[in-house]
Amino acid sequence: MADHPSSRIVVVGLARSGIGAARLLRARGHHVLLIESRRDAALEAKAAELRAEGIEVQLQAPLSGTTFANLGYRPDGVVVSPGIRWDHPALVELREAGITVRGELSPAWEATQGIPWIAITGTNGKTTVTHLVHHLLSRAGLDAPLCGNVGNSAAELALSCLREGRRPDHLVVEVSSYQIEASADLAPAIGLWTTLTPDHLERHGTLDNYRAIKRSLIERSGVRILNADDADLRARAASWDQAQWITAGPRQALPSGITPCLWVENGQVCNEAGPLFPADCLAMPGEHNRQNLLMAAAVGLELGLAPAVMEAALRDFPGVPHRLERIRHCGGVSWYNDSKATNYDAAEVALRALEGPLVVLAGGQSKVGEAAAWVAGLQRQARAVVLYGASRDEFQELLARHGYSGAVQCCEGMEEAVPLAAALAVGCRAVLLSPACASFDQYTDFEARGDHFRRLVLALPEAEGAAA
Repeated sequence: MADHPSSRIVVVGLARSGIGAARLLRARGHHVLLIESRRDAALEAKAAELRAEGIEVQLQAPLSGTTFANLGYRPDGVVVSPGIRWDHPALVELREAGITVRGELSPAWEATQGIPWIAITGTNGKTTVTHLVHHLLSRAGLDAPLCGNVGNSAAELALSCLREGRRPDHLVVEVSSYQIEASADLAPAIGLWTTLTPDHLERHGTLDNYRAIKRSLIERSGVRILNADDADLRARAASWDQAQWITAGPRQALPSGITPCLWVENGQVCNEAGPLFPADCLAMPGEHNRQNLLMAAAVGLELGLAPAVMEAALRDFPGVPHRLERIRHCGGVSWYNDSKATNYDAAEVALRALEGPLVVLAGGQSKVGEAAAWVAGLQRQARAVVLYGASRDEFQELLARHGYSGAVQCCEGMEEAVPLAAALAVGCRAVLLSPACASFDQYTDFEARGDHFRRLVLALPEAEGAAA
């Protein structure tokens, strides 16, 4: 597409990533049509704004062979949003017809050639690592904005740079499996893989498929940084001919064949040169966050950052919204927003990070996955569980089947769940929103869910919060 600026490109989906891709492609001289299957007043307003910018928009145009047949021309390319399945029959048909179909990351990749990408992927941990890398590089004086699956879309950021004539030193990009499978041209300067546990299997089918998608991004990366503390990654260490490994423990504890570039010894982050800085300089709870620290530090060392600079940056890192974000403390009880925990494994990590007893809020749109470790964590840490949303009946049956012995309360939504949790939390250390579910039953995304939880908690009367 980059070599033919007058190409006709169809963008599928009138949401944030689709709009960003359409605007970027139009700014680079392409003829752009954006199609959207829905139609309402809000979408009409967005469409009018885009049409004023020279982007054609068709509403109530489903992703189908009929829609493309009615265009009156053969598109030179199609760009799809991450929410659209890569194996959608219409996309398969387009590819079989020889039409290039790519994800919304690809136009951003083309538009930022010459700017090295640092791409972070993984089932869990990628958002925290993305923020940490961005924070480290920014504190070191580098222009390294974050984007992708967090914050601005990569296309939005690329368009902003294009308009401002800005050339960042690096782009720090969180990348999901949905984005990777649709953008095979993406080849980062540095690729990080945080963890691998079953997730998104309702879309990818099998764990092997999911793993292969993640791995493809790292294989295309110039520098590969992997977490040796993840069981799945560690089990396949012998299959990597070139990789840098980190561990949050001593290097001697790793299997033979894995030589880490960073490890922890006597409370210090170390490499072959010796101790670098204290391992407790990041004020975020949980062993998993020590792994996240080491992943980010490996990037810093790769780019020549001094250990003292990294330590200072890590000490003032504010944390990540919606990821074990402490939003209130009163009456001896802390309230944590972990809305980013959208699967069983992420929610189980949060349970291990905090000291019990807890009251846990869980629910939403359930996912395929193995729940046994999560329920065991609830049994160990949670005095009570408040279930809400579409999965509440399913989760109530799940907890009973696995023998959870704490109190269980069910309600429709967050408005009811927060005061219920406050009443149950007398004598507990913390109340934790860690849903183990997607948010799409009641919210547009996990951020909207976490923001709603935060507002409700902060609005609790002082006496009620103190009692909680």
